[in-house]
Amino acid sequence: MITLFCKNTILAKTAAFALLALFNCSVMAQQKQFSPGQLWPDDKGVHINAHGGGLLYQKGTYYWFGEHKIAGGAGNRAMVGVHCYSSKDLYNWKDQGIALAVSTDTTSDIAKGCILERPKVVYNKKTKKYVMWFHLELLGQSYKAARAGVATSDKVTGPYTFIRSYRPNAGFMPYYPPGTPDADTVNCAQPKNKSEGFFCRDVPGGQMARDMNVFVDDDGKAYHIFSAEENFTLDVAELNDTYTGHTGKFARVYAGHQTEAPAIFKHNGIYYLIGSGTTGWAPNPARWFTAKSIYGLWTYHGNPCKGKGAEITFGGQSTYILPVAGKKDAFIFMADKWTPKNAIDGRYLWLPITFKGDDMEISWFDNWDLKVFDKEK
Repeated sequence: MITLFCKNTILAKTAAFALLALFNCSVMAQQKQFSPGQLWPDDKGVHINAHGGGLLYQKGTYYWFGEHKIAGGAGNRAMVGVHCYSSKDLYNWKDQGIALAVSTDTTSDIAKGCILERPKVVYNKKTKKYVMWFHLELLGQSYKAARAGVATSDKVTGPYTFIRSYRPNAGFMPYYPPGTPDADTVNCAQPKNKSEGFFCRDVPGGQMARDMNVFVDDDGKAYHIFSAEENFTLDVAELNDTYTGHTGKFARVYAGHQTEAPAIFKHNGIYYLIGSGTTGWAPNPARWFTAKSIYGLWTYHGNPCKGKGAEITFGGQSTYILPVAGKKDAFIFMADKWTPKNAIDGRYLWLPITFKGDDMEISWFDNWDLKVFDKEK
């Protein structure tokens, strides 16, 4: 695979850049495989800038939304906004520009320099709106605000209009699926542990909402999955019919165990959830869960990654699980390899998920393509 990078990006001092004058950026080889952890050029030859992202598939086209990073440590804050790319084949991506721009108004919730992470976009068939959710921290407050932000657009690539940010489900207590042990129910009169104490503290103003994902089920209902209670718990929360707010129905998952980076999907009627531990920017072992209902009860299964590097999720952290259109039982584990000292250099780890019955595994490939799913049949 030959790739020429046609802009002065992070490769500016490499031999590849020296070729640009000769070829005048006129040649871009089509990519035909995934190369996890390597630079991934878009149609302009620039490394794709869509970190902590998620995908939306519609009418034969995939749309990739993610955090637009800049160079250096400042790139860990939102200096530009949410970037969008499109693709027909998942290998080659067209730059569609900034879907949601941060604001120059310092009083805005999404002011330039805020923290805006893990954007996910879903389509609402009833309203015919595209709805973007993201984790938001207000300007200058580090990770204190712990809010969910929402924006909408009439067009998939944007521009998206920011609606509001808030902490979800203020005043509501959890939903308990049948079979929930008494020990897992909340008693705010006498909290049993730190996690429950954080939950009770936050009931009046709403639960903390940090690392997050959005999932639309087969019946059209949408759910917001996010780290709550100082990251000690994941909440699975129902969204309203327009997907722009919460109904107040939610369940606590794996309470008391710090979990970040939730990614959810459904396979053969079973819900799967992949997340990570909480070690800042440093990678740690992934963890996975299954449930027969979106609200649980969820069963913990350990680390889905196998082989060398599995103990650190191959250097990455989960962000999304992509069902491949037109292929049965084909799901791609999407993860980010963070580089906080130079945020723009973050890489993407896309790896195929293998099923053994209802169990799942993720193994490393230096290079692979979608044919791997055909070989498993």
